[in-house]
Amino acid sequence: AYLLVAGGLDCPAYLGSRSTFTLGQLGGHNGRALRNGDVLRWCEPASGVQQPDELPSDLLPQFPETREIRVVYGPHGAPDFFTDSDIETFFATAWEVHYNSSRTGIRLIGPRPAWARPDGGEAGLHPSNIHDNAYAFGTIDFTGDMPVILGPDGPSLGGFVCPATVIHADLWMLGQLRAGDRVRFVPVSLQTAVALEAARNDELASLAKADIDWSPVAPQSPVLRRLDAGDYGDEVVYRAAGDHFLLVEYGPRELRIRLRFRAHALMQWLEANPFEGMYELTPGIRSLQIHYDSQRISARELMDYLQAAEAELARRLGDIRVPSRIVHLPLSWDDAACRLAIEKYMQSVRPGAPWCPSNLEFIRRINGLGSIDEVKAIVFSASYLVMGLGDVYLGAPVATPVDPRHRLVTTKYNPARTWTAENSVGIGGSYLCVYGMEGPGGYQFVGRTLQMWNRWRRTDAFEQPWLLRFFDQIRFFEVSAGELHRIRRDFPLGRYGLQIEESSFSLAEHEAFLASEQEAIGTFLQRRDRAFAAELARWHADGQFNYAAEEQLATTVEASWPEEHMPVESPVSGSLWKCCVQVGDRVEAGETLLILESMKMEIDLPAPITGTVSQLLVEEGGRVTAGEPVLVMEELQ
Repeated sequence: AYLLVAGGLDCPAYLGSRSTFTLGQLGGHNGRALRNGDVLRWCEPASGVQQPDELPSDLLPQFPETREIRVVYGPHGAPDFFTDSDIETFFATAWEVHYNSSRTGIRLIGPRPAWARPDGGEAGLHPSNIHDNAYAFGTIDFTGDMPVILGPDGPSLGGFVCPATVIHADLWMLGQLRAGDRVRFVPVSLQTAVALEAARNDELASLAKADIDWSPVAPQSPVLRRLDAGDYGDEVVYRAAGDHFLLVEYGPRELRIRLRFRAHALMQWLEANPFEGMYELTPGIRSLQIHYDSQRISARELMDYLQAAEAELARRLGDIRVPSRIVHLPLSWDDAACRLAIEKYMQSVRPGAPWCPSNLEFIRRINGLGSIDEVKAIVFSASYLVMGLGDVYLGAPVATPVDPRHRLVTTKYNPARTWTAENSVGIGGSYLCVYGMEGPGGYQFVGRTLQMWNRWRRTDAFEQPWLLRFFDQIRFFEVSAGELHRIRRDFPLGRYGLQIEESSFSLAEHEAFLASEQEAIGTFLQRRDRAFAAELARWHADGQFNYAAEEQLATTVEASWPEEHMPVESPVSGSLWKCCVQVGDRVEAGETLLILESMKMEIDLPAPITGTVSQLLVEEGGRVTAGEPVLVMEELQ
């Protein structure tokens, strides 16, 4: 159900919005969900607002057993990342909505891809891993072998492939999905997506049905245009990312700081020469995502505009020097919050994963190092260049060491974690990330640091809500867990001062450094790559590479009970998070029997009667479906 308030709710605007982002604890009513006793006030509606008419019945949506959601193919597809058969299977499958879903992302249960690549190279061990780029709203993101539809609270930047993106006109349907529903994706052309959005806008304005003829299309290629490296210095690829986003990629799928500078040059050019309908520019490692209004400019017109700028940008690249502050951050090595996240992952997501129980040991092994102390020495010696911001959430940096000899390579969690402590520090592929807030994640932990985002105050360090800037360099120094606790308490209040050195970064000077150290860098990379290949071979040998999460129902045996006993059923599809009673326990009506988890919510299951627990039909961590008996009670007379 939805409630619309004329004039809107009267609450402070945060970054131009009054919506609530509960994960980030900002916006709306104190950055949290509403509670009993909260008082909401509304703004006076604009003059002339009329009472709406009754909604015509032909505008009411239908909810069939299998929902069909229209998508645009891309930005990633076959043959670069998926096989042709993978793409056929993706569109033919009726995917089941996983109970562990929310506004962050809707996880889907279905077949595992075969993949077109053996691994992700420098971006990570799994073939779903890519060099980080921005995500579109509603894109379907393969976090390892599991697809996730990124929702309104989803991450803005990350390192996984996305074979399709929900069209703007169908985004509303994501909010109507619940655990156990079935979803089939229907590919349409960009032109059809734009026409469907225009029709939806007409319906909202007129409250009258706007019929439009449309039909699915056979997926062709997510690549809309290529520019040759011989003409433009680096190959330029334009990829469709839904009907409101265009992903511009540069050069080969490799970690080159030069390619990040190329994306930066285009961003600067567009900021100086904006086009009509330009919303937002988000750089990745070797890409720039352009968010635009497709009702005002077409993808073809946009690509023509961008292509005209590329020849000029290629000539200027070697002359670019950017501000580059050196920011010294405290790091609690192997922090307890990181170990807790690993324990939760082993319990509820994937026990026995190759990176468990110690991410640090996994980093050591996959990089061919002799000890965890060597891992630690590299992390504290490196200068990490900030390539992107908002990696996952809230100003989180994705950074890579300036010196390639400090580039430790790992793979990301498959499937991803469902929980990560705020400001955990991890490595995924060749990149380091500081998590901006509590939430899901996939990077291998090394420790924890201070806040990347200040929700409520401006301080010397926080001239804006986010701490870091593009091309800053991060250098860590070690502190104890107790010291970090005090720093995290004081830093947002402006009572802890950071050491920040003003500097600059030149692409020409960096490339000269790489040339002078070429032999030593090559020796390091060869050793690292041998260890990486050995780890990959072990995964193939023991079946870890083709891991697929088991989705088993919690009921383990056929159960029966006397007619006078009362079965207690699960009201939702989900998992049994915690059992609060045992067989033989006496419980009062209303007392909590079990705690279920579904759609990222904990749901108490109360006793319907006063009685004794006669049977438990589930085990902790097991899956349950809506209407399934989970416990049996005998009523006390």
